[in-house]
Amino acid sequence: MAREKIKIRKIDNATARQVTFSKRRRGLFKKAEELAILCDADVGLIVFSATAKLFDFSTSSMKEIIDRYNMHSKNLTAGDLPSLDLQLENGNLTILRKQVSEATRQLRNMRGEDLNGLTIQELQQLEKTLETGLSRVMQKKG
Repeated sequence: MAREKIKIRKIDNATARQVTFSKRRRGLFKKAEELAILCDADVGLIVFSATAKLFDFSTSSMKEIIDRYNMHSKNLTAGDLPSLDLQLENGNLTILRKQVSEATRQLRNMRGEDLNGLTIQELQQLEKTLETGLSRVMQKKG
């Protein structure tokens, strides 16, 4: 037997309204928990009943979630900037790209490539590094 569709409007009967509130609240909290578990999301849910009773659910500290929300909403009103997490991720990404670029340049230099732009001091430092590496290889070999 299929459920009948109900029109979404305020339930007039106070008892039926309270029963519906309780059932739907439990369902909403269950969905919030499932979302947090399945998608590894931070979820904060706050519900006030008609009698001003507080019901809440959070996967971590509710205060931390509200602080993150406030920070995010301030960023959006300050010019639609990306969230703090995204900013940190982009900052880390920029740092990692620089590190990879530098390591790639150093590797090319050790192979004897792209030496034209190096100063005498950098060439001497590269020579010293290569000699140290060569002596370690010779010791390991012997």
